[in-house]
Amino acid sequence: MGTPVPTSVRLIVFVLLAQMAFAMVTAAVRQTPTIDEPVYIGAAVAQLEQHSLRYNAEHPPFGKLIMSTGLVFADVRFDPSFVGDQTAFGRHVLYEAGNSPWRLLLSARLPMIVLTLLFGLVVFLFARDVFGPAGGVVSLALYALSPDVIANGSLATLDVAVAGFVLTAVWLTWRADVHPALVGLALGAAVATKMTALAAVPVVLLLVVFSTQRLKAAGIAGLVAAVVVWASYVVVDPLAPFPQLYLDGMGAQFGMENRVWGGFLFGTHYEGSRWYYLLAALLVKTPLGALVLWVAGSVVLVRRKRVAAVHVLAPTAVLLALMMMSSRDLGVRYAVFVPMFLAVAAGAVVLVRQRWAYVAVALVAVSSLLAFPYYLPYSNEAFGGPARTHLYLHDSNVDWGQDLGRLADRLRERYPGERVWLVYKGAGVPSYYGVEAADPRVVPSREVRGLLVVSDTAIAKADDRLAALIASSTPVDEVGHSITIFRR
Repeated sequence: MGTPVPTSVRLIVFVLLAQMAFAMVTAAVRQTPTIDEPVYIGAAVAQLEQHSLRYNAEHPPFGKLIMSTGLVFADVRFDPSFVGDQTAFGRHVLYEAGNSPWRLLLSARLPMIVLTLLFGLVVFLFARDVFGPAGGVVSLALYALSPDVIANGSLATLDVAVAGFVLTAVWLTWRADVHPALVGLALGAAVATKMTALAAVPVVLLLVVFSTQRLKAAGIAGLVAAVVVWASYVVVDPLAPFPQLYLDGMGAQFGMENRVWGGFLFGTHYEGSRWYYLLAALLVKTPLGALVLWVAGSVVLVRRKRVAAVHVLAPTAVLLALMMMSSRDLGVRYAVFVPMFLAVAAGAVVLVRQRWAYVAVALVAVSSLLAFPYYLPYSNEAFGGPARTHLYLHDSNVDWGQDLGRLADRLRERYPGERVWLVYKGAGVPSYYGVEAADPRVVPSREVRGLLVVSDTAIAKADDRLAALIASSTPVDEVGHSITIFRR
């Protein structure tokens, strides 16, 4: 069904994926743990070494099994008798058991980087199948240059993995020559990675029916998907009480949705959620050239390739609508499937204006390269770039704890011997990196003298006491576009 790929196009595909690999590895080796990573790494270690599913039960084990393919070479040490929750165990594995946090992080991140690159091939092949090699190149370029995909694909987290498996399942529904069991494998991998993939199940199965005109095919895909989920538990613990563990995880996720979370959008901190949050966050964090190609490609797709539009745009719209109903306004990572699916849609532009598509891709390339190596806090030029993202968004959009190591280097280089007061939002241990600091919120304000270092997420959510300390201080420096240094 696919168009043959010329050698020149293969070379372009290689270059695009190579630069993406370089960007992700560069980010991976420099960033300290984001808030979620120690939990996932600790759970992966428990699965690998103890065949235990007791940690991070709110998500199925497959994503952590992928991380384990790197951790198996890391000679991880930990106390088998450790007692504590998943957060404490992750901290124990990274910082208290004699391991190198840098080595463990990279060991867990590298398999996710490889997986992200493989999903790039899916984007190319999907677009190639629909629009030809030129469309495949445009789509892959948007994917490989996407700051959000690069940022999240370089972490030991689950967001890119689940989105990529869903994309793969949808692509396979488009391929008329593919057996529905293969669709089930990809769909099962998604559902076995993160609970949010459950929303994709009816969409993918309907696409199977739409493509094959056979309910039986959807039944096969659904059955295979269920077997994959079951197998992901059994391979860790053959005596795992499935499906009860999965149902318990679903209950934990629904419990999180029932909580009231805080959000931050365009300079305003609020309690609860706003239905348009993800739309606004995507507007801020997507390169302008990509936004143009997303819209233009979607229009062309609907007009010229309506069957393909059903496969590409319908899943995007349904999943985005469901994510917009979430109670957690914490980052575009919850909608990282949007730049992946819409990268495919953007390839449609070559059907009408191939030169325009290449110009827009060049603009995306410039924007992405200028963000290097600070992809997590990226925002486009209309919003001032990565240095100003913290004025509009918070949490995993900007500051997820990733720059503690860079902060340590900055303090040693520019501020040796100075008194440091720190409000750090992250999962890293400051003292491990040589950051010796006190919490300014537990002493009288008059005692806070010297450097006041505050994570930008903490600034966005500052209570009256911290806000007063910041207001009476002078900003003198910033680290990684995610941490601000003040002087008092």
